[in-house]
Amino acid sequence: MPWLRYLLYFIAIAFVTWALTQMELVAPGSLKLHIMVSETDQYGTSEFSPVEIIQAIILGVCGVIMWWVARYCPMQRPIAIPFGGMALAFLIRELDYFLDRFIIDNLWQVIIVVIGSLVIAYTYRSRKRLQIALARIWPSPGLTLLFSGAVILFAFVRLVGHEPLWMSILGEDYTRIVTLAVEEFIELIGYFLWLIGTIEYAYQARAIAMAEPQPAARRLRDKRRHDAEGRF
Repeated sequence: MPWLRYLLYFIAIAFVTWALTQMELVAPGSLKLHIMVSETDQYGTSEFSPVEIIQAIILGVCGVIMWWVARYCPMQRPIAIPFGGMALAFLIRELDYFLDRFIIDNLWQVIIVVIGSLVIAYTYRSRKRLQIALARIWPSPGLTLLFSGAVILFAFVRLVGHEPLWMSILGEDYTRIVTLAVEEFIELIGYFLWLIGTIEYAYQARAIAMAEPQPAARRLRDKRRHDAEGRF
């Protein structure tokens, strides 16, 4: 029942958002949107914030779901792999602070370039299969939500979360935590939409895969399994 899923999406997003806001109201500074990790730190970081942790978890879940679609819904693989690659690239970007600090400086950029190159190469080689996959699934509520999340992450947050904008609006009252808070919370809603779109896309891909004619060998294998289970 799609309406029940969307109700659950609403409740989950409202609860997480409420919990985050209440956390900050009850214990100011608990969201850790702007902390100094050392005396020489000039800019501070929000990487230890619960908001950023939730974002990373969402991206990991999206990547796993897209892997499942690519594994068990072969006809949707040309769509699932690029989106899974994008989720992985976003996750690496969210972990850039830790990769720079604890492994190698700017390592995250190299990893993203490698992932992006592989995704572009795969998409180009599978462009005809991609067109077929899109034709099979479109119109798609899941892909629409994925597009909405991408608009927020790639365009809206980059413009509205731009530091000079808030410096101009607040003037002398400006502090950097304002920009960080606006940017992180807008990114969070973008990732929420990305997660819902991924789940809905997986539901639709599964329904298409189940409706497609199965190869004879697979039908026979499933029949043997069903007969074997029926003996007990």
